[in-house]
Amino acid sequence: MLPDVKLAIRLQSIDTRIAELMREIAALPKHIAAIEKKLDSHQRKLEADRAALAANQRDRKKLEGDIQVQEQKASKLSAQMHESRTNEQYRAFQHEIEYCQREIRKAEDRILELMGESEPLERNVKTAEAALKLEKAQVEAEQRQARERTAADQKEVAELQRDRQSLVSGMNPGVYRNYERIRASLGGLAIAEAIDGRCASCHMALRLQFFQDLKNGLGVMYCESCGRLLYYNPPAAIEDLAGASAPSIST
Repeated sequence: MLPDVKLAIRLQSIDTRIAELMREIAALPKHIAAIEKKLDSHQRKLEADRAALAANQRDRKKLEGDIQVQEQKASKLSAQMHESRTNEQYRAFQHEIEYCQREIRKAEDRILELMGESEPLERNVKTAEAALKLEKAQVEAEQRQARERTAADQKEVAELQRDRQSLVSGMNPGVYRNYERIRASLGGLAIAEAIDGRCASCHMALRLQFFQDLKNGLGVMYCESCGRLLYYNPPAAIEDLAGASAPSIST
């Protein structure tokens, strides 16, 4: 295999890895933003439940105060009723007392309704507080891991960029320019292997003489269909696979 082709293959491997790392670096902030948004949504739901529970408790307290006022009023009216001098006065006091009693019953009924409404709210608040505490810990852990992963990715990218520069300096400038042009126009993949007489990328058959020239390493060659730089990887010999000469077969 030609030296420039070998360098291009290694360069493609480095560029592929750099692209993977850059995608990961770009994706991590989006992931963190998504989980923070979810956490914020849960926090706002908890705050709404807390506010509803607090309003429920305020309403109950107010109604309890209203009941006390009506009870005191009814007590005073009852005392006055017993001192009334005419039946008309007596009935008037009686009507006012009955009104107070109706108001007390209405307030008591509403308090029972509010108590029933408060039970699920209290459960929701307690459950949400526990879940939110755990979720905050998880988000903080993921934020920390994301920062660490980003730092590690950035470090690896810097190392790969240095390796890349070293490879580029050893390549034929023309081959490197073609590599970059093809990579830019074909989605980052500038090199393809020729397998069984076909380009492994576009799967188009190669001309027989073209394929033979590629196998013989007569020069840097490009797929006549997709334009990618082609390389041929000859099958490994049995000796290479075994790590030594193949044993003779006895009969």
